[in-house]
Amino acid sequence: MIYELRDIDYKKISRLIYEQCGINLHEGKKELVRARLGKRLREGNFKSFADYYSYVTTNEGIDELITMIDSLSTNLTSFFRENDHFRQLREVIPAMVKTDGNDYRVPKLRIWSAGCSTGEEPYSLAIALKEIIGSRNIDLKILATDISTKALRAAGEGIYPEERVKKISNSLLKKYFQIGQERWKGYYRAKRELKDTIRFRRFNLMETLPSGDLFDIIFCRNVMIYFDKETQAGLVNRFYDCLKKESYFFIGHSESLTGLTHRFKYIGPSVYRK
Repeated sequence: MIYELRDIDYKKISRLIYEQCGINLHEGKKELVRARLGKRLREGNFKSFADYYSYVTTNEGIDELITMIDSLSTNLTSFFRENDHFRQLREVIPAMVKTDGNDYRVPKLRIWSAGCSTGEEPYSLAIALKEIIGSRNIDLKILATDISTKALRAAGEGIYPEERVKKISNSLLKKYFQIGQERWKGYYRAKRELKDTIRFRRFNLMETLPSGDLFDIIFCRNVMIYFDKETQAGLVNRFYDCLKKESYFFIGHSESLTGLTHRFKYIGPSVYRK
């Protein structure tokens, strides 16, 4: 069955998504919304998009609202995506964790991968940082968050087909991944030492940001492109408040803070410092 998505219903759904998670669904996304939510309507035996909207805006429909957001959020990612950022980590991390001799400036590193999708970014960060830190006694923890419960389940499992790990060198694959055998042939699973470094958590960036330790580095890449300028500005300034002094904020190469009122110092394309 093909459902008609009326303009009035599309506007209601777009407003709801914007209010819930800041994603700006412009007119060009109407067919995408109809296609992705049409499956939810069929599986739930809803009569129309109006019927579906009425359900997800009730207390009873909260679980379906989360599934709706899952369906409409984009989870495109890859290992060591925008690799220049990982090269820059090799330059900034040594100065952050060591001054001279054994006098460590930062005995612990706290990293946030905001919008972690299916886990490739936080696992890439864990690998890169472990390689940089080496045998030094640094307490490394990565918080990896996303709004999609489906993506987080995949991230937590940490199992990837061979084509998804092609950007990882053979030496790092052997060091940090278990190679699948028999029915798992062609798959790679992140080893426990990587998983123990990362805490996956569902988090909506429109909510109050995580409390506790301030972060040394925040990666929020290719996420803000889905937000309007007002939402971007509010989020960027909340990120600023979550960082330690002289810490770093990375965004996607297709993104920029130009035109936003913020307190960050520009370091280079897509890299900022508090």
